[in-house]
Amino acid sequence: MEFFVGAIIIYILYKLITRNSKSKTSNSYNSPKNNTVSKPSVQKSDAYGTQAISVSSYNENDEEFATFTIHTSFGREAEKSSNKQKGRWVGESEQLTIIGRNLNKGLFYFGGIMNSLDGYGVEPSLIDEERPASKSLMKIGAELHTDETLGYWPSYSSLSKECRGAYLDWLASDRSDPNTPIGYVFIYFYGFERRIIENQTSSQVSDQEFTTIFEEVLRLHKVFNTNRSFRGYSANFLELMALLRPTLLEQRIAKIPDTNNALSFKLKLAKTIVNGQPVGAELALDWLKDTFEYSLKTPARRCEKEFRKLFEIRFSQKFGKGISVKPNKTKLRLSYHAASNCINGIDLNLEELPDPSILKGPINKLIPIAEQCAEELSSYSRYLGKADTSKNDIAALMLLPKELANESNSSVIESFKSWAVQVVQNNNGITTVKEFWSHTGIPLPKSMNKKENELLIKLAAKADIGIAPDMRFHQTKFKADGNIVLFSPGHGEFFEPSSAFNQVSLWMRLGTMVATIDGIVDQDEKLTLQKLIEHDDRLSPSEKSSLNAYLTWRLNSPANTAGLKARIEQLNSPQIESLKKFMISIALADGKVDSSEIKQMEKIYTCLGLDKSLVTSDIHNLASTRTPNSSYPTNTDESGGKFQLDEDILAMHESDTSDAKSMLESIFTVDIEPEIETMSSFSTGHDGLDNEHKNLFDMLLSKEIWPRNEVHELCKKLNLMVDGAIETINDWAYEKVDAPVLDDDGDIYVDLEIVKELKG
Repeated sequence: MEFFVGAIIIYILYKLITRNSKSKTSNSYNSPKNNTVSKPSVQKSDAYGTQAISVSSYNENDEEFATFTIHTSFGREAEKSSNKQKGRWVGESEQLTIIGRNLNKGLFYFGGIMNSLDGYGVEPSLIDEERPASKSLMKIGAELHTDETLGYWPSYSSLSKECRGAYLDWLASDRSDPNTPIGYVFIYFYGFERRIIENQTSSQVSDQEFTTIFEEVLRLHKVFNTNRSFRGYSANFLELMALLRPTLLEQRIAKIPDTNNALSFKLKLAKTIVNGQPVGAELALDWLKDTFEYSLKTPARRCEKEFRKLFEIRFSQKFGKGISVKPNKTKLRLSYHAASNCINGIDLNLEELPDPSILKGPINKLIPIAEQCAEELSSYSRYLGKADTSKNDIAALMLLPKELANESNSSVIESFKSWAVQVVQNNNGITTVKEFWSHTGIPLPKSMNKKENELLIKLAAKADIGIAPDMRFHQTKFKADGNIVLFSPGHGEFFEPSSAFNQVSLWMRLGTMVATIDGIVDQDEKLTLQKLIEHDDRLSPSEKSSLNAYLTWRLNSPANTAGLKARIEQLNSPQIESLKKFMISIALADGKVDSSEIKQMEKIYTCLGLDKSLVTSDIHNLASTRTPNSSYPTNTDESGGKFQLDEDILAMHESDTSDAKSMLESIFTVDIEPEIETMSSFSTGHDGLDNEHKNLFDMLLSKEIWPRNEVHELCKKLNLMVDGAIETINDWAYEKVDAPVLDDDGDIYVDLEIVKELKG
């Protein structure tokens, strides 16, 4: 019975095997045949980033069994080599001639037999001279040959002979061409990983060789830094080397770039906390950069140096020398994951230490500081995101927070200071906005909106210079084609205008409108207005200085009477009489009452919607209230004596009646025009983006940070390529607001500040 059952089992197994023989498994780059239905691809990260490794497919011709076709990117299977020479490490100074190439520098494995460290296959960096390679085609500036055998985890043994020849040509060069296909660089790098990891606990690698390898990898990191994958792996390897021999590389630790693994940070954090020391600003920021609980905003990444300085300042203001953290129970484990797929991950043997990097409490204290710093640097960051800008531009320096700007004084700013002082001393502070703006080093905009005003205000403050008008205090803006007045000293950091300041500034606006109605400003009219400022004891010296500059600007700028007529119509009789009294007093300050003076008053009455036929009677009524010593000529062709009204104007001003104040405030509203919008629409797809890119952008707006593989999936649905789509959307953003809206730093970041600008 047992024999019978066994025979049946053997027969079933035989039938299964013979049927399965119809299906073959292959390592191929070809697509599935037409009679297969593709299933979703499997994704895996390799030395270059995320790549497709396999595609499974169902064969419709087989009713019972599925056929799986595996597509890999590891390159072709290596053929066996006739070379029986044991693989060895070639030192830096050793010179070899390999298949017609003279290699003047070593630092690679050479021979025929050397298994990979994981025990599967041949060491990928091993150079075997028995494997065929093409003749040398090395020419300065020539591109190196590549084909599908270079693969994603490249190995010298599985390369085509053309690729082997190209790799040997590169090794025979100075190994510094940044255009070298990155696969060749990785094969070279795999050798360093093996040399260090295999001998990490032995004395096989001398300190001199260890240092040489460190410097070579650091050099490669700088040359091929534009490749995100190599940049990350090489930085992690340099960090590993520093941890393996910290004393040897103590002087070189500062050279190690930021890493993904942050092994050194975790070790330093653990030791700091175990020793009872507070976590300082520098270590705190590294903690923020390492945690999964928070992602730094665009300003922190685009302006990394400035962000770090500002973070240290704000951190110290809140926590002093640092924050105290108690050791936690979770033990620290540091692992290194090699770029070579033939080296298993390794764990570093460390003393028993906690792993405080996983704690959330301290991170929650640090996030508000990071958010504040990002907000303070947002304008600066957005400026640097625009085309053709530099951190050395005055416009950039003016957008920095005060603490950082004080450290960034440049020769350009010193030149501006010298010019501004000369304008104040020699030209009564009067200059053009165009001349002032030229010192920023950027083109003059068509209109002066809030951000342009703020830029010039900050620039003036760097030289302790004030400007008039200053929209913060004078409630009006200058225009791109107009004048501006400089004065010294400026408003200062703590200037706070009083109610008297605001009231007098309104009188200045009304008075200058009257004084400039005929296009000529009489000196007596100017002096009368100046006395209104100087004789007001409620004003501080800095307020008087500001108002005098504002008066000068008003007297040298066209009066804006738009909308005044409608507002004056809303005044009651006492307010209108107060208004006329003030205007007549200013107009007659020079004591001349001739026909031209009367005509100018009639013009301003008409402009303001008042009855011009009342000008003569209003003048007589005002004259009748003068003291006996005052004179008023009855014949307008005669000009007897000087007609002094200064004291009366001052008396009226100093009375500070509620009627006068409310009257002025009602007719002179804030003189600031609305900002010019950069975009009028954001909801349609007809604003420079086609429907596919518009749909992608709309989807990206749903969150601030996107893993690259998720963006890849979105693009795939829209038949777009990730890099091309990001470039197209950023080009569109540049056209609209002169700044990119997407930041590709491995993950894809959406700059929400730029999104706001695009919305208008």
